[in-house]
Amino acid sequence: MKNRREFLLKSTLGAAGLALAPAWLQGAPNLIKSLKKPNSLINGVQIGCITYSFRSLPDQSAEATLKYVKECGISAIELMGDPAESFAGMPASPINRMRMWQLGGKVRRGESLSEEDSKELAELQKEADAYSKIVAEWRSKASMKPFEELRKMYQQAGVEIYAFKPAAFGQNNSDAEISYGMRAAKALGASHVTLEHPSDDAHTMRLGQLGEKNKMNVAYHGHEQQTFDFWDTALLQSKRNTLNLDMGHYIAAGHTDLIALIEKQHDRILSMHTKDRQTPANGKGNVVWGSGDTPIGEVLKLMQKNRYKFPATIELEYEVPENSNPIQEVQKCLEFCRKSLA
Repeated sequence: MKNRREFLLKSTLGAAGLALAPAWLQGAPNLIKSLKKPNSLINGVQIGCITYSFRSLPDQSAEATLKYVKECGISAIELMGDPAESFAGMPASPINRMRMWQLGGKVRRGESLSEEDSKELAELQKEADAYSKIVAEWRSKASMKPFEELRKMYQQAGVEIYAFKPAAFGQNNSDAEISYGMRAAKALGASHVTLEHPSDDAHTMRLGQLGEKNKMNVAYHGHEQQTFDFWDTALLQSKRNTLNLDMGHYIAAGHTDLIALIEKQHDRILSMHTKDRQTPANGKGNVVWGSGDTPIGEVLKLMQKNRYKFPATIELEYEVPENSNPIQEVQKCLEFCRKSLA
């Protein structure tokens, strides 16, 4: 009884003391709760990261991906499809994707394949087609609850998901698969889905219409095919069609009007991939930030000055040094942003 009375007395005094304490002290529990959470909102500019940046790390689960993001100090992300869909129970792929990418790369570059390589690529493609059917069937029945759970797990860790990029929006995907991807994005808390621009006006029209139906924005990513008017047709087709601009690829394509493009399209840009690439005259290299020709700092300052709300998404594509790893390199990119926005 004595111990109980002492506990009640201390609790009452503590509550009374807290009620009379300054406002900042009353908020201490919330401050303590958020101490270990990442924060990459820098002086009004949201710096994010696409989880593709961690592709070389062995564990690609949703839990491991969250760990990588937190270690980098990133508080907002563009989430690739695999971590989320595997978390939601999608059947694992039996395909050696790295090998398929290597052989496909030779074909894309116009290199001839040996008879053995041609047979291997054909077999891999056959496996991929079969797997696509399995995935389509799974997606047609997939519950959104696991995606909602993943969203909560990330939010509790201080990480918001602003974009989702599953391989569900291609010309060969059914309307049901595309709608599934958009509903999953909504369950994850994303404002938009991202995909490579298909260079197909009929398909951007289709995606825009499905975006309207599912109340989800579609942001088209571009590589070196980006031009000042690259997105114009898609933007006219639907209010749901938007930009996922890539500043590095734009510079590597030889363009000099990046700032003008951002100023023109800022209200239709939902996220912007940020990397440092060289101009064609300097080799088009994908290089360590600050050593290329992409005006990253100038763009970040523009975003800060004009209060643009879209995130600058770190995309780690330069070769990671032998004595480093993707997490350390993303941390360096984030620090580059901090110094640019100081």
